Amino acid sequence: MKYLGKNKEHFELQKINSSNCAPLEEQLEDSLCLLWFTSDNNKVLIDGVPFEFNTNDIVCLTQFHSLVYEFVNTANFLQFNQSFYCILDHDSEVGCKGILYYGASNVPVLRPNKMELEILETAWKMANLEFEMHDNLQLEMLQMMLKRILILCTRVYKRQANLEQLNTTQNELVRNFNYLVEIHFKEKHTVADYADILHKSPKTISNVFKKLGEKSPLQFIQKRILLEARRLLRYSPKDVSEIAYDLGFNDIQSFSRFFKKQEGVSPTMYREKGLLGKN
Repeated sequence: MKYLGKNKEHFELQKINSSNCAPLEEQLEDSLCLLWFTSDNNKVLIDGVPFEFNTNDIVCLTQFHSLVYEFVNTANFLQFNQSFYCILDHDSEVGCKGILYYGASNVPVLRPNKMELEILETAWKMANLEFEMHDNLQLEMLQMMLKRILILCTRVYKRQANLEQLNTTQNELVRNFNYLVEIHFKEKHTVADYADILHKSPKTISNVFKKLGEKSPLQFIQKRILLEARRLLRYSPKDVSEIAYDLGFNDIQSFSRFFKKQEGVSPTMYREKGLLGKN
C-alpha cells in the first residue's frame, strides 16, 4: 500500500516475499526504511556485510545504506520520504535521531519482546487500515501511525542498548554525538572535535559511553569512517587515493594504515576481494 501526496509525500507499507523483493530495490531519494522480518533465515548484504535475520528481527536503514538481498523469505517493509515526515525537524516528537537513523556506525537491529511485539502489530495493522480512508485527514492520520511505530521502535532499541539507565541529559548527549558523527565523520576524526561542538569535555563523553558498556567514542568515530570506506571501495569507481581524500585523510598512506589496522587487509586487497565475491 502506498500514499502519494500532492507535495511528493511518499509513505508505503508492503509485504515482501521471495518472489517480490522489488520494493527493496526501489528506495527513494531522501527516504528512510524499516524491515520487519516475519520468518527465519533471511539473508541480506548491508554495505557489503552479510546479515542473517530471523522472525521479528527489525532493521532500520537510511538512503545511505547499500542493501543487496540474497534471500528474503517474508518481511514487512516500511518506507517514507522526508516530504512525508522529517525525523530531524520533528525529533522532539519521536526521538529516533541518532538511534534508529543517522547514527549508523552500527546497523540498528531491534528484537522486540512479547509485549512490544503486540503493540507494534496493532500499530502496523492500524496504519494499514488508514490507507483505505481517502479523506482530507488521511495524511495526518498516516503520519500519526508512522510516529507511533517509530516511537515504539525507539523504545525497543533504548531497552536493548541500555540507554534507559542514562538520565535525560546523558541520553541526549549520546544521541547528539551519534548524529554529529554521521554528519561530520569525513572531516572530524577525534572526540575533541565533537566535544567542542557539544560544549562538553572529551572525558565527559567517554564516561557516558562507558556507562553503556559500548565501544568508546573514538571507536565509534573510527567505525563510522571504516563503514564509509568499505562502501566506497566496494560500490564506487573512485581510486583509493580519492577515497582517502574524501574521508579526510591527508595522504593515501595514513588511510591505508588506518584501514588495515581496522579491517586486517589493505584497501586495495579489500576491493579485490569484493570484486571476486561479485564474480
